[in-house]
Parts: sequence; structure tokens; C-alpha cells
Amino acid sequence: MNILLHTCCGPCTIYPLSVLRAENHLVTAYFNNPNIHPYKEFKRRLTTLKEYAQADKFPLVAEEGYGLTEFLQQVVFKEKSRCPICYEMRLQKTAEYAAKNGFDAFTTTLLYSRYQNHSVIINICNKLAELYSLSFYYQDFRIGWQQGIDLSIEKDMYRQPYCGCIYSEQERYDKSLRKKKPKPDTKQL
Repeated sequence: MNILLHTCCGPCTIYPLSVLRAENHLVTAYFNNPNIHPYKEFKRRLTTLKEYAQADKFPLVAEEGYGLTEFLQQVVFKEKSRCPICYEMRLQKTAEYAAKNGFDAFTTTLLYSRYQNHSVIINICNKLAELYSLSFYYQDFRIGWQQGIDLSIEKDMYRQPYCGCIYSEQERYDKSLRKKKPKPDTKQL
């Protein structure tokens, strides 16, 4: 299949890309992450992904506009449900791009992270696949979590210390919030 892979960053792309390639899929990475804060973090993640795409020779489409305002307009006063809103924002653009550009399917590196809500991502992707008449390629990429980390360290890639948004940045560094943060979604589906 010709698959569009929504990518949040370079390190999280390593394992899903290797799996998709091993299955002989044609893979194009798609960077659309208006949630990332601050701007320098956004640029650093994008630069790392571009360098990885060039080194590992895979096509990359990058939405380079900084979309923080759009993201905040969607999540302010809805902070407790911000993650599903954020997933949908990014994945909707991915599915739309895939449909407009002749891809057979789409998937996301969000399915690699042990810190994202897997079942919510799957539900959103299934809904978008139906809406855009695409296939949603599902695979639980979390099984390669450590392998991806090890390879990103070996490749000396920039590895971000938080998911990306201003709220996750605060949760990462504000010790008073760490105890309140839910445990990662690690159960196998």
C-alpha cells in the first residue's frame, strides 16, 4: 500500500517506518503538529525529522506553518480533553492530505508512544478513514518502543522531553503536577 504516516517527530518515526518498510509499503511521512510549543521546539523537531528523512531516504511532506494559535483556540477551557482534540486536529489534516493525494491508507506515529491514548487514536482514525474513503492502517507500534529509543540515541537525534503542547511541557517540569498525571496507556489491544 501507499501509506501516509503522520509523524510527530524523528525519534518516534524510526520504528513505525521500519515496520511499514519491512511489509513493503510505500511510506511518505507527514509532519503536521500545530500543538508543539514553544516555536524553537517546533523548529527543532521539524529539523530533526528533515535530517532523518534525508539520511534514511524517505519522502517527507511538512506543514511548516506554526499553528499554535489554531491549537490553543481549540483547547483553551477544554484542557482536560485536550489530547483527543489535538489528535483529531492532526489526524484530520493527515487523512485529508492522504485522500487528496492518492494514498491508499494513513497511520500515525502516535501509535508508537506509550504515553498516548491508543484507543482514542484508533477511534478517531477509523472515523476519519470512513469520512475520507481511505484505509486506516493499524498496528500497535508500542512493541518497538525501546528499539526506537535505542536507535534514536545511536543516531544522535534530538529527543524531546515532553509530548509537545504547552500543557505537557508544564506537566513535564512542574513537580506538583507529576503525581496527578495519569499513567501511560500501555495495555495491549
